[in-house]
Amino acid sequence: MNLGLKDRVAIVAAASSGLGKEVALVLSEEGARVAICSRHRERIEPAGEEIRARTGGDVLALVADVTVEADITSVVSETLTRLGRIDILVCNAGGPPAGFFSDFTSDDWRKAVELNFISTVNLCRAVVPHMRERHWGRIINITSIAAKQPVDNLILSNAVRAGVLGFSKSLSNQVAADNITVNCVCPGYTLTERLQSLSEATARKEGIDIEEVHRRWQAGIPMKRLGQPREFADVVAFLASERASYVTGAALQIDGGMVKGLF
Repeated sequence: MNLGLKDRVAIVAAASSGLGKEVALVLSEEGARVAICSRHRERIEPAGEEIRARTGGDVLALVADVTVEADITSVVSETLTRLGRIDILVCNAGGPPAGFFSDFTSDDWRKAVELNFISTVNLCRAVVPHMRERHWGRIINITSIAAKQPVDNLILSNAVRAGVLGFSKSLSNQVAADNITVNCVCPGYTLTERLQSLSEATARKEGIDIEEVHRRWQAGIPMKRLGQPREFADVVAFLASERASYVTGAALQIDGGMVKGLF
């Protein structure tokens, strides 16, 4: 299937590693021109070089903190200057720390909201006007299965990421007539650096090894295995494509069947 992504321009946030990097790689493989950003220059520049080497594509690596509105403005401006337009936006950010209600202060809650909710709002606000001008756009907001089925020790993520679902559904209704789609993707347990850190935290708290943590997680997944980043990124690429033109306002879990609810 030709996804129609050749020469489309995408911004992928938090793309120095993990799911963001894999999404950028797949989009580049499909012929898109990609701007990637991260707070860490020492990580984002090698990520850009790796993607260019693997795909031969046009990859712009930028240093930006998605919790800083001025940095978002700079990424959008630089992408427009260097790549000419913005067709696709993939909103992504690192997850808040694991823990329970009693573990966190008001400041911890504010930081989680800024990292995983406000950053998405600001990225969309910066990009939507340019998509409206071209009467075409794809916005994919990366959240988590925690937004649909709360995870016991991820109270910050459970609460804040659910807000992203509500925002995305509302935005999708407001920009649909402009031929802009807005969807959420909710990854389950996927083998990334983030999952490794959660594994280590859980292992320390419960006094077990990481392999046992993984076995317990896999026991709750109907497919009985953890996900691969590529399996997630392929779905994002479809939602970013011409082929997903009538899909909007959806929140799709990519979790091997872990979420038990119907919706």
